[in-house]
Amino acid sequence: MSSTVQGGGFDRDRDDFARGARALIVLPDRGDATRDAAARLDETAGLAAAIGLVVADKIALKVRQPRPATLIGSGQADELAIRVRQEDAQLVVFDAGLTPVQQRNLETTLEAKVIDRTGLILEIFGERAATAEGRLQVELAHLDYQAGRLVRSWTHLERQRGGFGFLGGPGETQIEADRRLIRDRMARLKRELEQVSRTRGLHRDRRQRAPWPVIALVGYTNAGKSTLFNHLTGADVMAENLLFATLDPTLRQISLPGLDKAILSDTVGFVSDLPTQLVAAFKATLEEVVAADMLIHVRDVAHPDAEAQRTDVEAVLAEIGVAPEAPRIEAWNKLDLLDTRRRDALLADAARRTDVVAISALNGEGVGELTRRIAGDLTAGHRRYRVVLPDSDGAGAAWLHAHGEVLTQEQGEDVTAYDVRLSPSDYDRFTRRGA
Repeated sequence: MSSTVQGGGFDRDRDDFARGARALIVLPDRGDATRDAAARLDETAGLAAAIGLVVADKIALKVRQPRPATLIGSGQADELAIRVRQEDAQLVVFDAGLTPVQQRNLETTLEAKVIDRTGLILEIFGERAATAEGRLQVELAHLDYQAGRLVRSWTHLERQRGGFGFLGGPGETQIEADRRLIRDRMARLKRELEQVSRTRGLHRDRRQRAPWPVIALVGYTNAGKSTLFNHLTGADVMAENLLFATLDPTLRQISLPGLDKAILSDTVGFVSDLPTQLVAAFKATLEEVVAADMLIHVRDVAHPDAEAQRTDVEAVLAEIGVAPEAPRIEAWNKLDLLDTRRRDALLADAARRTDVVAISALNGEGVGELTRRIAGDLTAGHRRYRVVLPDSDGAGAAWLHAHGEVLTQEQGEDVTAYDVRLSPSDYDRFTRRGA
């Protein structure tokens, strides 16, 4: 990010801001009973810290009726302007969606750069995207968002321009030219991402023909997905106490009881009010979740908004096309952060359910039970078969061990009899070997 602030000055014509800038976090609180206001402020402060902003203060403002011009009341805006000057803040982050008009009016009143929740999340994704695909996705989402912001009519967008035919005709305003350039760039990005989607589809087809089950970790950002992923795979995926530590999906091979091989996928974390632009842009990535054989919904049960976060994740899963009946297990994570009373109550609750396992991904508690539960659900349709192979068929014996659970084997004269548990499709594939 390039610098926007020089000596505390404010330049409304600049649409970025500096790492290290002092920021005020503002929550327009409309009395949402499902969320804790303090926890929401902490989350937004964490989002701001994730891109190097210095949080000067966090403020909740009661808003009974949103104002079309400024969202908050005029008196609240004036008081906030005083606070901005007192804190020497260059940036005000609103934990809400702002219309372009509201954003412009607030910047005028506060004399500081203003961004909303969507803009903040887009900034994080823009900084974190590590792969070419991730950068394409983020740029597309950001352009989609910026296209609506051009109605802010800043000075540098109001100037008329002449120009050559391919840059716009005489009298075309700068704002019209910018919109056209954005549309053209978005069209190119969409074509590139469609190619990415086709490539991912080919990779999925190959995996399905293998066939190894695919297990996708999903959950709210910072719920502990990457820590669990590392524990299960021995990988070193970035796993920090940081919102959106993982953006690009990571696939690793794991072994499970009764399954010699499965593919585990770590995915981007979800968040409340996830920008629709990001959901659309990350469609190719999120298709890995839709196509998975099983979802593991990792939940931070120590968080005060754990239930609201669960609702947010389920809403995004529905939006990207995951069927409600898709196999899934909830991993109630961060047992290590609970006091004894809450921990005992949660363990008792989890024990009564077949779709829940309580774990601590950090210290490994419960992870063994989670892998057994995953394997049990994935192999629930498997049947027991009797297979007799000549001792010379070492490849066939290896295949049975790799794709099924060998229960017993009895050595005969030049042959070995196996009792093996396989899925019907795997058994069919085995009997058609070499056909």
